Order: sequence, then structure tokens, then C-alpha cells
Amino acid sequence: MEYAAYAQFVDLEEEHFWFQGRRRIFFSLLDKYLEGRKDLEILEVGCGAGGLLKRLSAYGNAKGMELWPELCKIAKDRSKQSMICGNAYAIPLADQSQDLVCLFDTIEHIPEQEKALAEIYRVLKPGGLVFFSVPAYQFLFSNNDRVAHHCRRYTRSRLQKVCKQAGLKARKVSYFNTFLFPLILPAVLIEKAKERWIGLRDPNKTNLSRTFPGPINTAFATVMGSERHLLRHVSFPTGHSLLGLFQRPTSPDQA
Repeated sequence: MEYAAYAQFVDLEEEHFWFQGRRRIFFSLLDKYLEGRKDLEILEVGCGAGGLLKRLSAYGNAKGMELWPELCKIAKDRSKQSMICGNAYAIPLADQSQDLVCLFDTIEHIPEQEKALAEIYRVLKPGGLVFFSVPAYQFLFSNNDRVAHHCRRYTRSRLQKVCKQAGLKARKVSYFNTFLFPLILPAVLIEKAKERWIGLRDPNKTNLSRTFPGPINTAFATVMGSERHLLRHVSFPTGHSLLGLFQRPTSPDQA
């Protein structure tokens, strides 16, 4: 993703409904599966401006990893957590050293996802967890994905397949941002039609550039965030995004 996009995230991460909604969903599920643990070794790969990293510290020793030194500084200043300047192909951590690895909307940016997943498997302790969130459905790939430097979008089966090949066992895989999907889907398809037939007015514009009046933004955040209550118990069959919680088996026979 372009460095300038992260500067935009610093301004939007606390207020935009998408950030608010996903944050509520992610940490509701982490609370459930981590069962009150506060002593974990945690790595967030692609932590961006550090908005979620500071919240991961509630579960233990959280550290972030980013490519750019400038972005590492922003994330460190903002989260007050340790930072690693590096990439997912060569994570500078010891084998079997991490209890939890998080990639919040990150793996879709990585060209060689299999190479990155092999590294994630390597640094995970047996029984350790990895949490993914990714954009859903390749047919929705649009200018927003190109600006964000997405390599792909996912379906449930695509995410499960690549993780299984890496040796990771699925604990929870579900679509989310489901309640707003009936509004999002036609909007994206209309924008794709405009791209094809009219052209782009601003090729550098992302979906997050579109802001909403306060009451509408709050309503969207409330609706999206409310999915967390159901997602603790069931998985959704469709949605604009997808999440996956996978585990490194504790022994080879559990793979």
C-alpha cells in the first residue's frame, strides 16, 4: 500500500465505521479464543499505523512488523509497542516463538503468500494461533484493490486451502461485514461499471476516501459491529470481508 494511504488511516482509524466495526468483531473473537490470556507473545504482520497493535497488547507482549522505517516510527509512536522493520518472507524471530500472529488485511498484499505462510508457521508455537482478515470475492476486485496494492481477494475455500497447504488447521472461518453487504455490493458493481465504461475520475481514491455524516457513520459502525454477537457462535455464509482463525497443530498427527 502507498505510504500516503497509511497517513490517511491515522486520521480515519478511530472514527470511520469500517475500522470501528472490524475492530469490535476482531477483538470479540480474540477474547473468546484467547480465554483471558494476558501473557502471550504476539506479532502483527503489516500493522500499518499501529491502531490495532496497541489493542493487541492487552493479551501480552505485542510487536508489529512493517516494511518502511518511517511507518515503523509512526506505529511505534502511536502504539507504544516494539516494532520490527522487515517483511513476511523472512521474519526475524526465532522458530516456535509466537503464541499469536495477526494479519489484519495484510496477506492479500503479499505476492508470494505461500512463502509468507511458511514463515508464519515457522514462528508459531505448536498450538499457536494466526488470525487473518481479507477482502472477499475476486469478482469485486476494483480500483480500490489496485490502489491498495491487493494481489487478490478471497473466498472461504481459497483461504482454507492455502492455509491447509501451509500446515495450519482451521478453527474459525467466516465472512463478515454481512449486514451491510446488500448496500455495499451494488455500490461496488456500479463503480466497476463506471471504471469500465466511463473511466476513473480519481484513480488514487480508495473506498475509505468516502466519508459519511456523523449519525450515518455511527449507524453503520453499530450495524457492522453488532455482527460480533453472532460470530462468536456461528459463521456467516457471505459478506464483503472474510476472517479466519487457524492453529499450528500441537503434533504432526493433528495436522
